Amino acid sequence: MATIKIKQIKSKIGAPVDQKRTLAALGLHKISQVVEREDSPTLRGMIRKVHHLVTVIE
Repeated sequence: MATIKIKQIKSKIGAPVDQKRTLAALGLHKISQVVEREDSPTLRGMIRKVHHLVTVIE
């Protein structure tokens, strides 16, 4: 299955609790951290929820 790299580009300070939990579920804990996950519709939905805090590296 295809994988996708996600990088946190902004701080989660000041973000709502649900967005902080979404970042934690993605495996992101600090700025400039990059994680690699399998691409799925669920993952794309999580990314869409915090799109202003992360970027997708293809």
